[in-house]
Amino acid sequence: MGFIGRLLDFNTESSRLRWCISLRDGITKFVAAGGTGLFTGEEMLFERAAIATLARRLRDKHGIFLGTTSWRYPGWCGILYDEDRYLWGNHFSKQRFSDHCLEEYAETFCSVCVDATYYALPRKRFLEGLVGQVPGEFVFSFKVPDDITIRTFPKVDGFGARAGKRNDFYLSPELLEMGFLRRLEPMQKQVGALIFEFSHFHPGEYEHGRDFVAHLDQFFSRAPKGWRYAVEIRNGNWLHPEYFAMLASHGVAHVYNQWTRMPPVLEQMTVHPPEANPFLVARFLLTPGRSHEWSKEQFEPFHQLREVDPMAREALVRLLQAGQTGREGVSSFFYVGNELEGNALHTISDVLGGLFVEEVG
Repeated sequence: MGFIGRLLDFNTESSRLRWCISLRDGITKFVAAGGTGLFTGEEMLFERAAIATLARRLRDKHGIFLGTTSWRYPGWCGILYDEDRYLWGNHFSKQRFSDHCLEEYAETFCSVCVDATYYALPRKRFLEGLVGQVPGEFVFSFKVPDDITIRTFPKVDGFGARAGKRNDFYLSPELLEMGFLRRLEPMQKQVGALIFEFSHFHPGEYEHGRDFVAHLDQFFSRAPKGWRYAVEIRNGNWLHPEYFAMLASHGVAHVYNQWTRMPPVLEQMTVHPPEANPFLVARFLLTPGRSHEWSKEQFEPFHQLREVDPMAREALVRLLQAGQTGREGVSSFFYVGNELEGNALHTISDVLGGLFVEEVG
């Protein structure tokens, strides 16, 4: 049995509801967490050296890139980051931290999901700054700018005069190529997945899910080849065979996403098994039913584990297993966000602690 094959038994409901692993002791503990209530158990220990070793083993042996969604969290100081590295005189410099903490992040993890590119087309200086802080084998997954994935701009102040209007560049292959991919070309060897995140479509934007599928089919028929495209949708009732077949016809992956109004990743894996994808991408963002605003209010500054989502952890374990046993040469990209349980670092360490329990104890 492989090193990821030494898994816990998650086949019973009680296991799923009680699973909480303590890496401090290097053994598995089951905590009566009462479903997904706020975690009140012993604080987990994040062993940077141990996690770095395990993350590199997953990458080198199986092409599995495991990391977090974004990385600039001062609340991670004392866990992942050494606060002394960011002092200016006797004071913590937020600017120095923001500009340089990726270098320290890359000492532990092999990949990160860059959310910033969703909000604006990336500048050359920004991309060069990312590459300059990491080793050559480090991999970035990027969210495609919302200039390409929003059909109708929300009526919020942030969109200014565009609020409430249709987006003329929605699913524009030309903007994708000239405004985004051209800027990524110098670092293409370090690019993992390019994630097209489509916010929840409201009635009136598409009459039927099949209309979205047809529109997306036309787009990928014209999109430049040679990149790993992945689609993350937020309309759970659109997870139909026609959607998955269209993605497969273009070599595009479905992004398994744990999110407010989506079926849990475990259910998505039942509808669309991992082996049906050309490569694997997953993002664990929010427990279904939880809003981003609620999670941010409850969990900031994201310095400790606050809640356990057993089904998300089980799904991540199963995806890691699928990545290990899948087709040779097929890469996987898995990312965890702070808003899922309060601290993505502890979520990852707990899951890896369970997978490699014999080696970290």
